[in-house]
Amino acid sequence: MPLGLDTPSTIGIAFAVLGPVYVATGDAMLTWYVGMATMIVIGVVKVVFSFFGGWIQRIVPQAGLLGSLAGIGLALLAFLPLLDVFKMPVVGLASLGIIIYTVVANNKFPGNIPAVLAAVVVGTIIYYILGPLHLLGVPFKSPEMALHVTFPLPTLGFWNGMKAAIPYIPIAIPFGILTIVGGINVTESARVAGDDYNTRDILLTEAVATLIAGLFGGVAQSTPYIGHPAYKEMGGRAGYTFLTGLFIGIGGILGYISFIVDLLPVAAVAPILIFIGLVIITQAFQVCPDRHAPAVGFAFLPIVADLVLIEMGSLLGVLGGDLSKLPPDLASTYQVVMILGHGFILTGMLWGAIMALVIDHKLNEAIAYLMVTAGLTFFGVIHSVMPNGNLYLPWLIGNSSPYLFTAAYVVFAAFLWIMKISQKEHVNALAK
Repeated sequence: MPLGLDTPSTIGIAFAVLGPVYVATGDAMLTWYVGMATMIVIGVVKVVFSFFGGWIQRIVPQAGLLGSLAGIGLALLAFLPLLDVFKMPVVGLASLGIIIYTVVANNKFPGNIPAVLAAVVVGTIIYYILGPLHLLGVPFKSPEMALHVTFPLPTLGFWNGMKAAIPYIPIAIPFGILTIVGGINVTESARVAGDDYNTRDILLTEAVATLIAGLFGGVAQSTPYIGHPAYKEMGGRAGYTFLTGLFIGIGGILGYISFIVDLLPVAAVAPILIFIGLVIITQAFQVCPDRHAPAVGFAFLPIVADLVLIEMGSLLGVLGGDLSKLPPDLASTYQVVMILGHGFILTGMLWGAIMALVIDHKLNEAIAYLMVTAGLTFFGVIHSVMPNGNLYLPWLIGNSSPYLFTAAYVVFAAFLWIMKISQKEHVNALAK
């Protein structure tokens, strides 16, 4: 199963931990130490939670596990790369067309050339033909090779940043929990695709990888990658994962990764991510019972909120992050989108599970899930009202939203309880 850097938390740690530390201290080394310490804390949290992963996988309906994953496939793996495709439409659609014809429609590429390789190569060739002619639609940039040899060395430098990292632990813990949830969902996706991995082992692997990163100066955590069924369809097996890790590892030592990134146009590579996203979406609807299709779709929505949050956040950044510069209605919408987007993968899993249980008339279990969701909401594990998505004690932050969102889930649970009682009374009346 592929493993790599977790993009959302990498961005989140940069903006919510590293940036504030550097702004407050102006000390780059201390900022680095705090980042390392944060990784160690996240790694420890993940080690603890990894032992509960299998249990969670067994009790959560597939609509929750796969629906939230499919939401990521739709919003983050398919839609965002689609924007990159159409920034350079000739390059992007050439590559995407090859992917659709070969991998999606199951046709052979001429000469039995691997289809994914062909898509990237064709798109790249078009890029370097059109680029110098200024026909791409975006500025053309030639890659520059700058090799250097840097061996990773273990360090206890994280200890120097541990004290300064303590205030940021409420921010770090949700990032760790989200990758644990993602790891559970990815393992379930692999299982229904025919590869029944031990969930605890997968989660422990990502936890240990995160700890090792912290010990070697890393400030970005690891996570199992979404898209296992798609990798299988493209012919990827254990050797693919091993060689990828080897290639990236050596590239980090020698410094050629940045050259490869600059060499390959994003528009030529993005169609691969689109295909992976489509496979994940398809799997969720094919594997889950037909009656759970609404639950699968419902699980998409928090991830869509995160997508909107990303785009609105970019626009807000141009305004210096000042909500007061937005019209009141738009500022209010942004706040709601932010709350819905925080903890998106866990929220999606819970929403999908709740709806699936209601569809199956398992109201007691649905009520239990709603109360768990309410508890997580109350402390900001999901639906955090803080801009950086951190945990909190709601009575200390001077914001009524945690109470309102928590109450909403409790009211929903109370409604289901009333319906359950009324149905029971109705059945008893008919029996008499």
